[in-house]
Amino acid sequence: MTKSLLIIEDETLLGIELKRHFQREGWRVMLTETLDSARHELFDNGLTPTVILSDMNLPDGNALDLLEEASGQTSGSEWIFLTGYGTVADSVRALRLGAYDYLEKPVDFDRLDLVISSATRSATAQRRLRDQFSAGRRRFTPDSFVGQSEAASQLRTMLTKLAQAPFSTLILTGETGTGKGVAARILHHSGTRQDAPMVEVNCSALPKDLLESELFGHEAGAFTGAKGRRRGLFEQADGGTLFLDEIGEMPADLQAKLLKVIEEQCFRRVGGDREISVDVQLIAATNRNLQGCIESGDFREDLYHRLCVFELQMPPLRERVEDLDALVPLLVDEFNAKAGKNVRHISSSVWTRLKAHRWPGNVRELRNVIERCVLFADDTELPQQWLQLQPSTSDQAEPAASAAPSADPRYLQVPLDGSMGLDDMDSFIISAVLERNQHNVTAAARLLHTTRDTLRYRIQKYGIILSDEA
Repeated sequence: MTKSLLIIEDETLLGIELKRHFQREGWRVMLTETLDSARHELFDNGLTPTVILSDMNLPDGNALDLLEEASGQTSGSEWIFLTGYGTVADSVRALRLGAYDYLEKPVDFDRLDLVISSATRSATAQRRLRDQFSAGRRRFTPDSFVGQSEAASQLRTMLTKLAQAPFSTLILTGETGTGKGVAARILHHSGTRQDAPMVEVNCSALPKDLLESELFGHEAGAFTGAKGRRRGLFEQADGGTLFLDEIGEMPADLQAKLLKVIEEQCFRRVGGDREISVDVQLIAATNRNLQGCIESGDFREDLYHRLCVFELQMPPLRERVEDLDALVPLLVDEFNAKAGKNVRHISSSVWTRLKAHRWPGNVRELRNVIERCVLFADDTELPQQWLQLQPSTSDQAEPAASAAPSADPRYLQVPLDGSMGLDDMDSFIISAVLERNQHNVTAAARLLHTTRDTLRYRIQKYGIILSDEA
């Protein structure tokens, strides 16, 4: 990126000297001698310099007035003021208006170079952040949830309404791969906090002690390895949105601390004794049944009700198969661009296979399938042999019902076509073993080589009903 500098200086010799100095340093420099000419460049010509170096008092006014006028139009530019006879009031006003620095004449060029270099880094960081926010606003709108089905249409309507509502907390539920993360980004980038940061964390990816430090930060010496103070994600998201993915995996004692933060909007860092206040919009997501987790004691009921100001259910792909007509070409174009391919045609047999599949991994699975096909395509046709899909006999069948009975009572059969997830298989096996042992938990646990307590935990987790207390 070319560095650009606007110099506003009415002393002709000093202005020329400054211009030559920074041109030698590789800057693109524009020199003006009055506020009116600078105003023309900034407002009429749309000049967006990296740094603005201005004399404080000019023939046609005080440059601080121009800074105040331009505050909304020169975001991403840093202002540095020079003055031969500044006052304390001017310096205070300059810093209040957001000026980067305030230097006295005569100019020390070595010091000025250091200040300009530092201001450039600050302006670059601001522009990068602004570009990220702008890209997020363009990319994550309610319309970015693609599909013509009734389920997709209803979801877009709800996302539009929720984005404009100043909600404090919200839960996104649904199977893995249904787009809960996309929905959270839509709500942030289309909402009232779009100019503030969005911070994300996967609660299942971190151990308990590390997750607490990640969320709330820590003080130096709070634990082994804590060599310095660290700002947690709540502080980093202040004024914006914190997205807690897989919140159903959060440890119970940490859930209590989270509840306190949500209710009081303040917390203490790990090892700290000072209350820190924050203003954070919280979006939580889970693919687990939180009501079932509450019954089994894995999730706090009071936290659930505090989070659930609104619960938005993400529909699985198998319930909106017609949306494949829009999703598949979109994904093909995306991976064409990434891989340098030119896939343009999708045969009717490929469409039949795609629409017959149950999509247990939902849109995430679809992305992987299309990416694989595009990567291995030899021409403009989407190759059927790389779909590697096993169509289900019934799109409406429950996963457990798709398990075929075994003729030999010593064995069980489960499908490996993707129609059953790991939890579904686990639940099916436990139910079958219990059934064959007349619901005797001790006998079933012995047969499954596990403990009675472990088996009881899984029975509660999957909501398996025992005919008799065993």
